[in-house]
Amino acid sequence: MVAGAPVLMARTLAHRDAGSLPGVSAPATEHAPALAARGLTKRFGRRVALRDVSLEVAPGEVVAVIGPNGAGKTTLLSILAGLQTPNAGAVSRPPREVGWVPQAPAVYGRLSVVENLELFARLEKIPDPGEAVARMLEQAGLVDRAGDELGTLSGGNRQRVNIAVGLLADPPVLLLDEPSASLDPAQRERLWAFLAALSGRGRAVVFSTHNVDEAHRHADRLIVLAAGEILFAGAPRELEELAPDDFEAAVVRFLEQRGR
Repeated sequence: MVAGAPVLMARTLAHRDAGSLPGVSAPATEHAPALAARGLTKRFGRRVALRDVSLEVAPGEVVAVIGPNGAGKTTLLSILAGLQTPNAGAVSRPPREVGWVPQAPAVYGRLSVVENLELFARLEKIPDPGEAVARMLEQAGLVDRAGDELGTLSGGNRQRVNIAVGLLADPPVLLLDEPSASLDPAQRERLWAFLAALSGRGRAVVFSTHNVDEAHRHADRLIVLAAGEILFAGAPRELEELAPDDFEAAVVRFLEQRGR
């Protein structure tokens, strides 16, 4: 069993029938955000991991969450996904409407690709699991690997299965925690082409990353977190002027200016 699988299964079983948190209603019009969060605060004992974080993500938008270690990136995404409950604040969508892709592939190495998808389709209580599995095999380019055991696949193909699991319920929002961390350059290019196609069809995509240049290249908008607070939310070009020839240096300079 892969380490991430019990976490995803627990989320599926515990949250699929849950409603959205109070305080923020779900988007009701085509102009409404695909996902909104208001005033998210999360404490672990005396440590504040998130402090009054609010954000909105538009349909079809790709948003990167960046920041130093311990900034609160994974905590934020896990709250948006329904894995954790904030001490304060609210999220506009219930977990069943948000796809979640953890950093560690949340799949079972001894099952085949199609067996993994069928298992999670049943856990998700999808009305037509056969249709959902066939759709994701096609969308993820995994038709030819459907019968292959997960443990025999490359890192890039395992990640595609991981993302396919998160998309089985056809959610309007997809959250990914460090999706390219273990991939080689060619695998990363295929991953971002796949995610770009998803956003092009109107799905909102939010991902965390330590790769600042990757965020600069693929995100429409950046959220810079530090010590649990949002320091910046805007287009990458708004930071470029700090170091026009080196975007990573621009982000570092921005954090230094903010005392982080």
